Amino acid sequence: MALTPEFLLTCLIVVVSPGTGVVYTLAAGLSRGARASIVAALGCTLGIIPHMAAAILGLAAILHASALAFQAFKFAGVAYLLYMAWRTLGERGPLDVEAGAGERTASQVMAGAVLVNLLNPKLSIFFLAFLPQFIQADDPHPLGRALLLGGIFMAMTLVVFVGYGLFAASIRRHVVSRPGVLRWLRLTFAGAFVALGARLALAGR
Repeated sequence: MALTPEFLLTCLIVVVSPGTGVVYTLAAGLSRGARASIVAALGCTLGIIPHMAAAILGLAAILHASALAFQAFKFAGVAYLLYMAWRTLGERGPLDVEAGAGERTASQVMAGAVLVNLLNPKLSIFFLAFLPQFIQADDPHPLGRALLLGGIFMAMTLVVFVGYGLFAASIRRHVVSRPGVLRWLRLTFAGAFVALGARLALAGR
């Protein structure tokens, strides 16, 4: 069964829409340059895998059905977003969203990126509600089809996020040399993390 324009368009809208992964990748590009932004984009993409696997294996259905499990998972994500907002405001050196930014390794940047998406329960629910719409009941290989669709979503995420990150890295020189701009960006990123956390906390099931 061929891929439909509806599937590709929906994926693109979801991926391009600003969210925690986009904010994290932009911050990585602005604070540490192109290489870090690519690592962050890759980490955010890898953070999708557990959600996709959960949806395919049916675990997301349990998460969706259990209010307690969903709320616990959701508020863990909210807490991490608020932590990043607090760290952003607390920095006094180059712009960053994590503690000890100046010496952070690529693996640490990636770990933070994976955690950003891992702690977003809406991704599991998205896959649970989204993928089945594009898999027919009589499909002879539904698992393979689901993996293909999920892989395409991940590939689009990586490409779009790398684009966001490289753009941020390209304007980095114009940003880091201006303290006033840095202060404004800190407030902007901190506010974005708080807003995303509030949206996640208040979102309905």
